[in-house]
Amino acid sequence: MPELPEVETVRRGLAPFMEGRVIRRAVAYRPDLRKPLPHDLAARLSGRRVLRLDRRSKYLLVCLDDDAVLIVHLGMSGSLQAIRDAGPAGRHDHVDLVFDDVTVRFRDPRRFGLIDLTRLDALDSHPLFAKLGPEPLGSDFDGAALMERLAGRTGPVKSALMNQGVVAGLGNIYVSESLFLAGISPRRSARTVRGPRAEALAKAIRDVLARAIEAGGSSLRDHRQPSGDIGLFQHNFQVYDREGRRCPRRACPGTIRRIVQAGRATFYCRHCQR
Repeated sequence: MPELPEVETVRRGLAPFMEGRVIRRAVAYRPDLRKPLPHDLAARLSGRRVLRLDRRSKYLLVCLDDDAVLIVHLGMSGSLQAIRDAGPAGRHDHVDLVFDDVTVRFRDPRRFGLIDLTRLDALDSHPLFAKLGPEPLGSDFDGAALMERLAGRTGPVKSALMNQGVVAGLGNIYVSESLFLAGISPRRSARTVRGPRAEALAKAIRDVLARAIEAGGSSLRDHRQPSGDIGLFQHNFQVYDREGRRCPRRACPGTIRRIVQAGRATFYCRHCQR
């Protein structure tokens, strides 16, 4: 499932095609994805001007000139592409936003994505956002903020970081990579990540996410940028999906191990992550 860097890459790629432009026509080719689409989706979007594209956690937010906000979650296999001279919609194409010179098309073969509409003043209380933790790329995210979110949590720090109420937007790939960069074991109790450890982890999270965004995200299966290009950060993985390989940290004699935590694969070096 796309994590924060993939969604941020999509936001940046679509912004030049959408911001400040009018949706001449919107088309919904089916009534639902993993949940029903708003029944009047096409009518409410057609003729509206896009003011800006935002992102919250793993959700793309299309802010419109009538204070409506289109919420898009890509699910497991969804993508948004900007297409010039778009042909007829295919079997897995579900929603088109037609501008003067380009069509932004939502494609989702497995239909685990989500599209909803809300009002700007109701966004923070929307069920998808009401319980989200802080944005890790926000100015108020640092070691102290992270330590506060982890306080009292006795479970593994890896599982805590996967909880969207602790930090918004993180998933399996970038949690494993961040813990490695910070030198923290994924097995460590979350409440013990304090002081310098919390500062190191907060910095590692921000660094890993920034580098992933710069690389266009990670394309392991379905992720595509709006241009259709794949992301490239998978070539920079230090531990994720590198089971049995030598630890990339200089002078470390360890190898990368794979364990399962809360039903998800975790990759780490037992020798240098404490």
